[in-house]
Amino acid sequence: MEQRKIKKMEIDHVSKTFFSREGTFTAIQDVSFDVKDGEFLVILGPGRCGKTVLLNIIAGLLEKTDGSILYDGTEISGVNPEIGMVFQKMALMPFKTVLENVELGLRFRGVPKVERHAIAQKYINLVGLQGFEKAYPNALSGGMKQRVGIARAYANNPKVLIMDEPFGALDAQTRYSMQNEILRIWEQEKRTVIYVTNNIEEACYLGTRIVLLSSCPATVKEIYPIDLARPRDMVSKEFLDLREKISENTDLSI
Repeated sequence: MEQRKIKKMEIDHVSKTFFSREGTFTAIQDVSFDVKDGEFLVILGPGRCGKTVLLNIIAGLLEKTDGSILYDGTEISGVNPEIGMVFQKMALMPFKTVLENVELGLRFRGVPKVERHAIAQKYINLVGLQGFEKAYPNALSGGMKQRVGIARAYANNPKVLIMDEPFGALDAQTRYSMQNEILRIWEQEKRTVIYVTNNIEEACYLGTRIVLLSSCPATVKEIYPIDLARPRDMVSKEFLDLREKISENTDLSI
């Protein structure tokens, strides 16, 4: 348990302002929080508040205007190969099979064919898609496509996995199923997860902590530690009390 208290990342007074001929636009402003090693941190905020901008900065895909980001105690700049990402809209290659999509990153890195097949198969099994290795994306359901994306991200061996509203486009039943699947994988793999959502119930169900953001420009309104046993009961008094407490501090719908 002590390992989970180690800071994996520190986001320190980070801001991002975009400049154009039309003027300036600040997406995030003076955002600070840490990410503990091995935790399932949820970033919760309303739509278009700056969550994706913040994620892209953490992943090194976008340059910040102010502040710093520390990774294992060292300030980082640019893309960090130890950070993987899963998006709401999976950019699967339609002309490649499940196996080929999962091993894509390994292929780009020059991993030998036999080794990358073995790694890809491990994570295909982990996400429950064994038997679909030769299927193409157009034959898969939305939930199955997300499983491919998760397997592909894990196959690249990230130390930190960022998930940007990955289940937002799924129907309710599939979404609940995928929430349980991602928790199972997280508990098995012991990776650090940064998960973004605009759904309070989902945040309470998944997170070890919740970082609540304001409307744009995003600032940190509150950080909620969650001390609820897993699996969590969404209709328990403790869960409903937590959900209500957070909803009172935001304009998000519960």
